[in-house]
Amino acid sequence: MPETANLEPFEQTPEDSPEFTQIPSEQTSEDSPAFTPIPTSQEQLPPEARGEVNGGPLGCCFGIVFGLILSLSIAIASRLYADPLASFLHSGLSISVRIVMALVACAAAIIFGYLGWKIGRRVYREYELSAKQKQRLERLQRRQRARSRVR
Repeated sequence: MPETANLEPFEQTPEDSPEFTQIPSEQTSEDSPAFTPIPTSQEQLPPEARGEVNGGPLGCCFGIVFGLILSLSIAIASRLYADPLASFLHSGLSISVRIVMALVACAAAIIFGYLGWKIGRRVYREYELSAKQKQRLERLQRRQRARSRVR
């Protein structure tokens, strides 16, 4: 019988956690530990994940979205000025508008993506936690450890 989706809120148990993979006791040997942790040091990360944490990718994403939305202004302008443009282009307005929109979308996505990357690196940075945030983090970690001991 096929399983159906459960719509109740999902609570992840330590067994389901991607942080640790438990090896059954009959397969455990001296070479393999019971739990395999996820790599956390810089050397264990892939090359693209190493280095300074910044908002370059986020800024790039914002820039690309802005560039693509900007290209929609061409379609709006072509609707507002349809009669003068049609006489200038001797019909074929929809084809011309689509070509221009595609060119502007590509150029704007590249330009604004690059600018967004530069702005994101300067604006979005990883900052130290405040004292209040550190206390809250410690409280949540203690609560999580207590839950894992109970199970």
